[in-house]
Amino acid sequence: MAQELSRRALLAAAAAPLASAQSTKVNSAVSVALVGCGGRGRSLMRDLVSSTDARLSAVCDLRPERMEQARAEAAERGGAPAMDGSFERVLASDVDAVIIATPVFLHADHLEAAVKAGKHVYIEKPAMPDVAGCKRMIKIADSADRKLNLTMGFQRHYGQVYLKAKERLDSGAIGDIRLVHLHFIKSSGWIERPAVREPQTIDEKIRGWHPWRDLAGDLIVENNVHLIDVMNWFVGGHPELAVGLGGRTVAKIGDMRDHGNVSFLYDNGVQGALIGTTLAPSFYRNVHEQYFGETGVIETAGAYWKHYKSRDDVFEEASPRNVTTDALDSFVRRIAEGKPENAIVRGAESTLTAILGSMAMDARGEVTWEEMMRTG
Repeated sequence: MAQELSRRALLAAAAAPLASAQSTKVNSAVSVALVGCGGRGRSLMRDLVSSTDARLSAVCDLRPERMEQARAEAAERGGAPAMDGSFERVLASDVDAVIIATPVFLHADHLEAAVKAGKHVYIEKPAMPDVAGCKRMIKIADSADRKLNLTMGFQRHYGQVYLKAKERLDSGAIGDIRLVHLHFIKSSGWIERPAVREPQTIDEKIRGWHPWRDLAGDLIVENNVHLIDVMNWFVGGHPELAVGLGGRTVAKIGDMRDHGNVSFLYDNGVQGALIGTTLAPSFYRNVHEQYFGETGVIETAGAYWKHYKSRDDVFEEASPRNVTTDALDSFVRRIAEGKPENAIVRGAESTLTAILGSMAMDARGEVTWEEMMRTG
């Protein structure tokens, strides 16, 4: 099913018309094409145009109205792209890099095509919805030209607050990590939405791909994986097993869970506990990570980081800007400075950790890393 969806969507993307084209090498700025002009893609585009030295040279999407919306939003920020059209034509152009913000199940196809075209890539997370897809992403990354920058959209890895917190942790300020807590509690709006009919065709399902596990992964894979990525980074590897429970309470379409509780065990004895849900009321959001050590606690979030030194001594620092801006700026600067990074394997491993948690919830019990990897 997933292969058929991937084939059909990729063929459709290649058939989209090219409206106009011109040389993107009019100055020395890094030229970037946006592939996928949905909500997330346009958000990345706005950050790119407003907060980096890159030049937006092209936009690409199956839906012409989305390309038009992206062009209009870019123009408002002084960054109207020179061309729009199909993924195939974008890769054949002389753009330096592509931002890929397409549905999750297409990530491997689009990464492979971009790498073969010799483009630097910023591809949204997660890697793929399943184990086999993540393994394929790793193979693509391993075969890529080492001069290419290949970045996955785990933006916390580049956020100034996270880098400072990691530096403080590595200095021994709280001793060894004993326990990790991850909280990803928010509302998805499901409570307010009326019931909608199930998709009747593959194309309808693709257009509304977000709530389907074979297209997007589970909630833990598509959403909570941001915090899991940071946990692996701070602990220093992937867990050896997971135990979990989760379910669907109010979701009205698809098969993605709307809540889950998973415990991860690392080979150094550290346990990580994740609470992930979209069941909170619309006014409530609580997203952060906590690292408990012998002598203190470090807490991280997109907007700040804290170091609890004692009961009455807490250091807190706000993020000077959005961590996504940090990530995109870092990506552009690495290209301009010729300092390549290949972060796909790391991103795939974080995605696999989330898939491990999803499988543990399916089993309502324990699943090991080795058992998970055998399934793919």
